[in-house]
Amino acid sequence: MRRKTKRLAVVLAAVVTMAATATTAQATETTPPTLRDGFGLTQTGTATGTSTNFVITVTTPEVTGPHHIKIILPGGYYDEPAKRYPVLYFLHGSPDDPVQQTYPALTTSTSMITVIPDGGARGWYANWLDQNTVLGAQNWENFHLGQVIPFIDANLRTVATKQGRAVAGVSMGGFGALHYAQDHPELFAQTASLSGDTDMSAASMDLRLAVVASLIDVQGALCGSASGGCGDPAVDPYRPGVSSDALFGSPYPVFDADRKWNEVDPTAHMDKLAGVGVSLYVGSGGGDPAEPEFWIEGAAKRTKAAMDALDMPYYYVDYGDGAAWGSHCDGGHNGGCWEQDLRDLIPRLERLLNGSSS
Repeated sequence: MRRKTKRLAVVLAAVVTMAATATTAQATETTPPTLRDGFGLTQTGTATGTSTNFVITVTTPEVTGPHHIKIILPGGYYDEPAKRYPVLYFLHGSPDDPVQQTYPALTTSTSMITVIPDGGARGWYANWLDQNTVLGAQNWENFHLGQVIPFIDANLRTVATKQGRAVAGVSMGGFGALHYAQDHPELFAQTASLSGDTDMSAASMDLRLAVVASLIDVQGALCGSASGGCGDPAVDPYRPGVSSDALFGSPYPVFDADRKWNEVDPTAHMDKLAGVGVSLYVGSGGGDPAEPEFWIEGAAKRTKAAMDALDMPYYYVDYGDGAAWGSHCDGGHNGGCWEQDLRDLIPRLERLLNGSSS
């Protein structure tokens, strides 16, 4: 881990030097800026969108692709060519894609860049234990931390330091946000989970098995040999299925076989986030066990208890059934609640990453 951290630090130091002299091609009102390839990322096709809200497509040897990266620049980015901005890395849930991250709140920042990298339908923001599945290379952590971050710092006017970065995510991305900040606390000043899988221990076997379901494609298995919708990637994005052990090894707590799941369990390692601001948002699912948020609330409570035991500072919102949280939030595992979470989170991150203590 020390060698990995040192190598990443050297790469990021080089990026800061490059960014000091780099000039990103000026965009027109309706045309995205021209970004330069580098750090193992090769752009394909043409960027789509506007000068401040656009999507690029890249390939990388770290993850079989291609992959979208959505970039949202704050208003006024082109008006002050010497100004630098902190960056929010926003991690989507399963089985979404960066293009689908259209929460209005993400476009409201006036002092922060937002970057949404592809995390795959079930990449789980990790370097998979098994790199030889039918899916090919699955080094998502290497892709995001070792390639996307320096690529963004080299191409845009970022604050390329720990204090200039936050990582947040919804659902699968909520796990990813805590996991990345725990693996590399030197990279991020803030991390936030919005209805995230924050407990991967056997105490949250329900969440662990939900991860397994995405790996082995339970949806496809239930379809059997039926044709039609079950074979459509738009309907079943988890095809083809892979082994339950592909991600972190055996998920079953027998004779310590699940030790790698425990190694990446965010709740068990909250001590690694000393010096990183932590925010957790969760609902109750209306108390309905058929609603995923019901189980995620239990995980969030265990994460909170772990931070309490460590006497850690944190920001925690349990909005229950959503009645007092927002007109489009019902307390469930859905975009209506996440939009309200982001409306609360983004102004806080803007203040925290721009030097305010509140």
